[in-house]
Amino acid sequence: MFDLAYSAYTAFYLYLVMLLVQWMVATFSKAKQPNAIPGKIDENLSHDSFVFRSHRTFQNTLENSALFVGTVLFAFVLNYQSPVFAICVWTYVIARVVHMVLYYAISTEKNPSPRTYFFLIGLLANVVMLVVVGLRLI
Repeated sequence: MFDLAYSAYTAFYLYLVMLLVQWMVATFSKAKQPNAIPGKIDENLSHDSFVFRSHRTFQNTLENSALFVGTVLFAFVLNYQSPVFAICVWTYVIARVVHMVLYYAISTEKNPSPRTYFFLIGLLANVVMLVVVGLRLI
């Protein structure tokens, strides 16, 4: 039987796979560029460049990973298994996947862009996770 609380492990695993995919896309798209320098992105690139968008997608995910990974691992250490927590983990992962796809597909300097809404959904899910884990400690 499908255990929603236990499924948080699967969602976390898929998040790590997504992170690996983003790294590969960013690395290989940049490496294909003429005169590519490892570890350095051309400062003249902007959203019209897939290399820029793939790099920013990966960097944005890394910037947001600390709170998500920390909260999830803390919950796992506490053996906290809650349907609310699992739904939030899945919501975060799905929001980040949609954010990634939109960042890859849409070249825009507009703010807010469509991907902003999925960033906010992920952020809200992350805050709820942090709160429910905190309440578990009380």
